[in-house]
Amino acid sequence: MSNPRRELTASKVAPVFAALGDGIRLELLTRLSNGQPQSISQLTLGLSLTRQGVSKHLSILEQARLVTRKRVGRETRYSLQYRTLNDAGRYLDRASEQWDDAMGRLRELVEK
Repeated sequence: MSNPRRELTASKVAPVFAALGDGIRLELLTRLSNGQPQSISQLTLGLSLTRQGVSKHLSILEQARLVTRKRVGRETRYSLQYRTLNDAGRYLDRASEQWDDAMGRLRELVEK
């Protein structure tokens, strides 16, 4: 029996896909994908954004549950939440299977 809390619905994964729809946020996730928590200062290096701009993007990623933050001394460090990305991937896999099934049924109908 599936866990209703973990049930993947369009409304649950939509914020993830909305957050992924921005190049800067994708870059931030790529930088966090090394598995090491990073500060805003570290994440800002090489970007044409201020720390405040990066902070706004991180806030959107946090709302989508793609990153978490933790205070370490005077710094806030951000970490990638792989589970959320994996859930979005599973949702896409399920949708792809449904589309493949629908295309198969259409193909059968056309061939008759």
